[in-house]
Amino acid sequence: MPTVSVLNMQGKEVEKLELSENVFGMEPNLSVMNDMVKNLLANKRQGTQSALTRAEVRGGGRKPWRQKGTGRARQGSTRSPQWTHGGVAFAPKPRSYRYTLNRKVKRLAMKSALSSKVLDGEMIVLERLEMESYKTKTIVEMLQALGAQKKVLIVLPEVEKHVISSARNIPGVKTSQVNTLSVYDILNADKFIVVKDAIGKIEEVYA
Repeated sequence: MPTVSVLNMQGKEVEKLELSENVFGMEPNLSVMNDMVKNLLANKRQGTQSALTRAEVRGGGRKPWRQKGTGRARQGSTRSPQWTHGGVAFAPKPRSYRYTLNRKVKRLAMKSALSSKVLDGEMIVLERLEMESYKTKTIVEMLQALGAQKKVLIVLPEVEKHVISSARNIPGVKTSQVNTLSVYDILNADKFIVVKDAIGKIEEVYA
C-alpha cells in the first residue's frame, strides 16, 4: 500500500497517509492511458473545417479551349483542382471526430494515471487549502513552498471560488474537482496536488 506525506500550505510535513492500492498503487497501463488521451483530444475537436469542391466553385461551365489543335493540354473547366481558383480535390467537410470508450477502459485509464503520479513522485497531498479572500499571492507562495514551479494541477474536494479565482491568473496552474478530473489534465501536469479531503472521494469513486 503506497504511503505519501501530507504537507501543509507552508510545505511542512504534518502526517503520513496510506493510499488505496487499487487506485494509487497499481501498475500503470500505458496503452490505455494513450487511448484515453487520444479520445479526449478527439472529442474536443470542432470539426468545422470546410473547402469547396470543383462542383461548388462558381464558374468554369465553359470549356476554356477546344479539345485538339492548340498544342496545350486538354481542359474541360477552369475550376478543376489544378487551376488557380479551382476547387479542392477531396475537400474537407464538417464532420464529428467524437467517439466513445467503454466504462472499464475509462476507469482503468484514470487509476493508471493516478498511480503513475505516485510512482513518479509527482503527487503532493495537501492537508487543506482554505482561503478567506481572493489573493493570487497566497497560491504563489504555497506553490513555491511545495516546489511546484511548472505545470500544476490542483484537485479540490468541491468548488472553492476563492481558490479557483486566485489560481486562475497563474500561468500553468489549473484547478479541478474530483467530479471533473480528467486523465489528460493529470498526465499533462508536472505536479499533481490533491487536497486530503479529495483523496477519500477519489478512492470512493474508483476503488
